Amino acid sequence: MLFDILKSRRSIRKFQNKEVEKEKIDVILKSALLSPSSRSIRPWQFIAVTDAELLQQLSLCREPGPQFLADAPLAIVVIADKNASDVWIEDTSVAATIIQLTVQDLGLGSCWIQVRERFHTEQEKAEEYIRKVLEIPEQYSVECMIAMGYPAEEKKPYEENQLLYQKLHFNKF
Repeated sequence: MLFDILKSRRSIRKFQNKEVEKEKIDVILKSALLSPSSRSIRPWQFIAVTDAELLQQLSLCREPGPQFLADAPLAIVVIADKNASDVWIEDTSVAATIIQLTVQDLGLGSCWIQVRERFHTEQEKAEEYIRKVLEIPEQYSVECMIAMGYPAEEKKPYEENQLLYQKLHFNKF
């Protein structure tokens, strides 16, 4: 049940030294392609990164940086053609969420790494750094990266009695 997946999905930053099987990567990427988008424009594209050298370089994309990415066996970089849709940020965010839920359903762990509006250095945005590392054309914007793999840490699921029910409203605020 999706509700159980949502309760158990936690940000995982420690991964086992174990490759993610090609079959699982394929399911994750196909799930990303099934993500809804505004007016079905589908401005997003996805770069699956398994190369250890590239993962190491990507882990240096911003300060404070996501150093844990260097130890992940897989990352998916979520990008979009910013000229194709005025809501590419929303579309890529939905796709990234679909990726994370699929990863959880496959028994893997993941962590969202925000890229858009973050900085590599004071002079260079994280997006520009990643664009150079992965040779991404200028028309594409980088929303985020998702580190994933077999978890090497265990986190308790969310408990229903701890949910922020005060943030729920019916009919009016």
